[in-house]
Amino acid sequence: MKKPIIRPILKIDNPHIARVIRKVLIEFGVPKVGTAYADKGLDALYEAYQKPRAIYFVIELDGHIIGGGGIAKLDNCDENICELQKMYFLEEARGLGLGIKIINRCLQKAKDFMFESCYLETMTYMKAAQKLYLKNDFGYIDGPIGNTGHYSCPVHMLKKL
Repeated sequence: MKKPIIRPILKIDNPHIARVIRKVLIEFGVPKVGTAYADKGLDALYEAYQKPRAIYFVIELDGHIIGGGGIAKLDNCDENICELQKMYFLEEARGLGLGIKIINRCLQKAKDFMFESCYLETMTYMKAAQKLYLKNDFGYIDGPIGNTGHYSCPVHMLKKL
């Protein structure tokens, strides 16, 4: 097996990363409404991140996309806060330290983009993800910031950059 490659998303990655995200969401029983599953831009992530202060990384292994994650300004928020977005990994990508690598790349970009804080939303039962976020100095907050449209995600976390 080759070493996984982490790189910025390309247009040709769109259907592959959309498939990965939907597969993981289904695997975890995430509601299809009020989560990333229903996002209009899910099938065009490359295009969605072609804006200032935004980047999405994919993880490629043996020519296949096995995960990804991105950073962009938090929607509907006047503060200088970005959001860690659409960070999902297929089962074969988990436990390899790729989550920490994606988070580190995203947080470094967030600092480069001069954001002051990073926000994320997740599901209560995604315990492994929350453990990873806590290890990276994200803390729980009482409610949502901005309006991502992900009203079915009850866990909100924030990290000062």
